[in-house]
Amino acid sequence: MRGPGEQSLGKLLQSLRDRLAPEAQGVSLTYVDDRGMRKLNREHRGKNMTTDVLSFPSSTEQGAFPHLGDIVISLPTAEKMAKKFGVSRRREVETLVIHGFLHLCGLDHEKDRGEMMEIQAQLERELLEDEPLAMSLKRGRKPGSKVKKLKDGTRVVVTGRAAAALVRRERVKKEKKVKPRKPAKAKEAAPKRGPGRPRKEAAVAVPAKRVARRRKVAPSRSGVIA
Repeated sequence: MRGPGEQSLGKLLQSLRDRLAPEAQGVSLTYVDDRGMRKLNREHRGKNMTTDVLSFPSSTEQGAFPHLGDIVISLPTAEKMAKKFGVSRRREVETLVIHGFLHLCGLDHEKDRGEMMEIQAQLERELLEDEPLAMSLKRGRKPGSKVKKLKDGTRVVVTGRAAAALVRRERVKKEKKVKPRKPAKAKEAAPKRGPGRPRKEAAVAVPAKRVARRRKVAPSRSGVIA
């Protein structure tokens, strides 16, 4: 993809090299779309989402050409961030170039205590003569979006109904862990039925209790009472 003019960015890269890596003689800068960036991020970092910039430091052998590494920038994401901050696309790309170059030099803002971002802010003020732009790990993520882990281990950013469903599922899981489960009642075995249409079981008639009645004895004609 075609990015900002290479002449100004070439001067910026040269200034960064002179300050941070004077022994290096080569660094590449590549522009991709969000789809290509997402593929690179998934293959090399295990994150199935796009991002603004990725850096690939070079591990050259002794005596080989001293190539510092590769910087890859997603132009669509850079344009979104430029609109968000109210600056030009070139200005956003310049920040990403400085950020990526610092990664090539071995700095990592995810592991240090803010040293890399302090150096980046200082370089933006000195080399660009402008105030530094904000950087965030969630750049390009929509408000309310969630990260969903798929069965194969990859992660996908979901929004809208999918994000709401993910939140509900997580809430249900937490509630199940807190509430104790009630023991399941044993089901009574149903009576076995033969083939054919099931018949309704006839109500068993309970025999009525017989009341013993005294039999009236007819008066004997002979006058003898038994």
